[in-house]
Amino acid sequence: LIYSLIYLFMPLPVYLLLPWLTMGCIQSITCKSRIKRENIVVYDVSATIDQCPTVIEENSPIVLRYKTPYFKASARVVMPPVPRNETWVVGWIQACTQMEFYNTYSDIGMSSWELPDLREGRVKAISDSDGVSYPWYGNTTETVTLIGPTSKVSRFTVSMNDNFYPSVTWAVPVSDSNLPLLTRIKRDQSFTTWLVALNTGTKEKILLQTIKWRMRVDIEVDPSQPLGSRARLVGRIQQDQPRILTRMEQIPSNALVKPNANDAQVLMWRPKRGLPLVVIPPK
Repeated sequence: LIYSLIYLFMPLPVYLLLPWLTMGCIQSITCKSRIKRENIVVYDVSATIDQCPTVIEENSPIVLRYKTPYFKASARVVMPPVPRNETWVVGWIQACTQMEFYNTYSDIGMSSWELPDLREGRVKAISDSDGVSYPWYGNTTETVTLIGPTSKVSRFTVSMNDNFYPSVTWAVPVSDSNLPLLTRIKRDQSFTTWLVALNTGTKEKILLQTIKWRMRVDIEVDPSQPLGSRARLVGRIQQDQPRILTRMEQIPSNALVKPNANDAQVLMWRPKRGLPLVVIPPK
């Protein structure tokens, strides 16, 4: 049929035939169907927070440190053959959707780690990428890259984990004194985590799973006690378990790009009397 048609159109210049040939039968023979959500299988999705308490470390005369339990997520994925020399990345994207992080110093005031755009409602979420692998949370176990064309299905597991391990000064952060005055640490932070398949060429995103989780810390401190016996956990000891949603939640566009939460956050000093002061500006 193709040869007959070419013979029929022989008087026409070859360059006029090329668009018809590429749009018609030849294309239908050589091109494979594009990757769609219904062709991707996701199973054994797991999202947990370790059922152990936050660990408080009082080893330093300068800072208190605490280490929360780990949030862990994993999923097994079966991807169809990748056509047309496309490249697809499948992995985890995470964004911070809410943050309260206050360190109280007696009746003097408090320091506060803040995300100004999130705090003031200008954005709904901020990227929690590692700062290098945007938009991905990381680029080791967190992602798998598939370079087409591939002739067989691909089976793999993608996993990630996250926790808090910060330092908080015993003394007022804007003071030259080393006198310990820290009396309370309160932190409440929420995240949304997505499993996504992304076409690196077209930027097409296929959402595969949505997870929501929250980490809360409440530490009471008696600065008059000797180092090693000042701080104790109060309130909840174990964290609420993550929720694996039955519906897909869209990713806010700003959660896919710079800055990430670590670079966007600001350390403020908010005294009981006087004006707030920026201690550490955003990067």
